[in-house]
Amino acid sequence: MAATKQAKFKYQGTNRAGKKVTGEVNATSAAIAKAQLRKQGITANKVNKKAAELTLFGSGKKKITSEDISVFTRQMATMMKAGVPLVQSFDIVAEGLENKTMADMVLDMKNEVSAGGNFASALRKHPRHFDDLFCNLIDSGEQSGALETMLDRVAIYKEKSESVKKKVRKAVKYPITILIIAGIVTAILLIKVVPVFAGMFESFGADLPVPTKVVMAISDWVQSNGIFLVVIFGAIAFGFKQGMQRSIKFRHGFERLTVKMPVFGAIINMSAIARYARTLSTTFAAGVPLVDALDSAAGASGNIVYSSAIQQVKHQVSSGSELAQSMKETNVFPPMLIQMVSIGEQAGALDDMLDKAAIIYEEEVDTLVDGLTSMMEPMIMAFLGIVVGGLIVSMYLPIFQMGQVVG
Repeated sequence: MAATKQAKFKYQGTNRAGKKVTGEVNATSAAIAKAQLRKQGITANKVNKKAAELTLFGSGKKKITSEDISVFTRQMATMMKAGVPLVQSFDIVAEGLENKTMADMVLDMKNEVSAGGNFASALRKHPRHFDDLFCNLIDSGEQSGALETMLDRVAIYKEKSESVKKKVRKAVKYPITILIIAGIVTAILLIKVVPVFAGMFESFGADLPVPTKVVMAISDWVQSNGIFLVVIFGAIAFGFKQGMQRSIKFRHGFERLTVKMPVFGAIINMSAIARYARTLSTTFAAGVPLVDALDSAAGASGNIVYSSAIQQVKHQVSSGSELAQSMKETNVFPPMLIQMVSIGEQAGALDDMLDKAAIIYEEEVDTLVDGLTSMMEPMIMAFLGIVVGGLIVSMYLPIFQMGQVVG
């Protein structure tokens, strides 16, 4: 049987203090909305279904991003630390969110908690946006009576993880964007500009320079086969996307390849190590057993090379081995991280040492991305100068030759 679709209801009423209150609530019917409000201590005088908002063509519900989740977590942590009750915190956070899809999800969670559920169970109803690690940490905070502290830890974890992801995306997107722009400019020159020059050169009746002939031949080929090039590149992009989504073997093979790439490989390696240290620090500090914490770290690593290594570490730790020694035997983790973990184990401060290690490797990712950007800029400028400049010079060579002859 299909679930009944929820709708928004506007309400007016009074709270336990006798003050008039207004707002919105998500429910399947007006009667359910009133029942939810009663559980919150609100006696509703009016409950009316809110009219659906008209949207422009092409607009609609925005996707909920990992950044939205990070902002939500930080805002909830701030509300709870300020002593605001959980249900009221949901209302305040939802009201301030720009993404209405995210705001609706927050109000759904508020209704779940108002109906008697806990925060963790409300989160688990949205598995696409809140993974097991997030839900388990919140559940642990609720059970220990330290939800505000746990929310703060989770917020820091999400913020740091999101920061590392942004840096990696920046490192990958920057050169790709420039190359795409260069490709578009080159295509426009070959398809639109070169044929104009070619028609003009036909009236000269003189032999053209070799570079000009080569560019004109490339232009003719692109005009004749351009559609096939677009289809081929589109098929490759589509095939790659499908392979990453549908084939575990393909995705794992690609992930193994990325860690060995020059320059980019170093960034991917450092980001995986930073995520490992950050996840292990957060979960271990929250009182999660080390073996379970390693499971969470394996899932958060983002690369099969490190995920497999962490699972190997987990197996050895569960058999009684020390964490540092187990990490060393994988031949994946850097010596400095292993030394820091070893010191943390001996001093009984593993979570603090892992937190320091995470900060070091997060800063290393930042340094590598800045270095890559600085290195790529002159290379990209040189590439653009050679390709675009070469095309333009090749087209003007015959004109220069004519000028010399006339002179």
